[in-house]
Amino acid sequence: MQEGSKNRKMTHGNRRTKIKKDFKKNWFVYLLAVPVLAWYIIFCYGPMWGIMIAFKDFKPLLGFKKSAWVGFSHFVEFFKGPYFVRLVKNTLLLNLWGLTFGFTAPILLALLLNEVREGKFKKSVQTITYMPHFISLVVVCGMIHIFTANNGILTLLVEFITGKDYDSLLGYSRFFRPIYTFSGIWQNIGWDSIIYLAAISSINPALYEAAEIDGAGRIGKMWHITLPQIRPTIVILFIFAVGGLMNSSHEKIIMLYNPMTYDTADVIASYVYRRGLREASYSYSTAVGLMSSVINFALLWITNRFSKKLSETSIW
Repeated sequence: MQEGSKNRKMTHGNRRTKIKKDFKKNWFVYLLAVPVLAWYIIFCYGPMWGIMIAFKDFKPLLGFKKSAWVGFSHFVEFFKGPYFVRLVKNTLLLNLWGLTFGFTAPILLALLLNEVREGKFKKSVQTITYMPHFISLVVVCGMIHIFTANNGILTLLVEFITGKDYDSLLGYSRFFRPIYTFSGIWQNIGWDSIIYLAAISSINPALYEAAEIDGAGRIGKMWHITLPQIRPTIVILFIFAVGGLMNSSHEKIIMLYNPMTYDTADVIASYVYRRGLREASYSYSTAVGLMSSVINFALLWITNRFSKKLSETSIW
């Protein structure tokens, strides 16, 4: 017993010594991590205690402690409210559009760029597709408003295809999801393809050489070598994407939607914004946001479990 306790103390002491040595050796790396840790503590973990107002009738003058407890009444109010079905449906459909088109587009771009042998052309395409990511979202939304205006290029294109006249595409609810989704693809396809290109670059060239000996063409090598090798990366990113199905870029939605498109554009995040900031219903909006986060976590956990069973790839 005494020998076991001594061994544990020695092991604990050795670990502390190793940590101290590593800190002295790599102190600059730890210093670089301080701003990131501070950001998470201040903006992510610090505000978490404010979740309690979801179960209170929060009054700013009374503060967190003195505001009355109301239990799950805010959640019940949301579930029984007239907008519940519309908000959940719009949130899921908008994110499913993004999952179907926005998630697959960077994979296709990475696969196509991997097949390009002309270096200058490849770099030019990468630069052109990367650049929109660095444009401010406000500027992007301004461009969308211009292109979809009465005489905008997208409006004229739709009029030419359909043979119908439109005032502004953003004034029609049926056009909101395509505009939102494909503008997001245009802005992020190049940036999101970087991780897939990195995964492709780590594939052993001997696999491609063996496939060529077996008579595989470009499509065959892409299907039987490239895709299976980057599958773990695709699966991990897909799990995270499914875990965000109840989230939407509310900033972009708020800058694009209007009351005429609420039936397809109004999502949980934009509703929380209106109720929380415009109507000062802090407790109610916190409850709705908390519900959305819980559902996201459940989706993440379920998808991760299925992925672990089917592909042996998971995030934990």
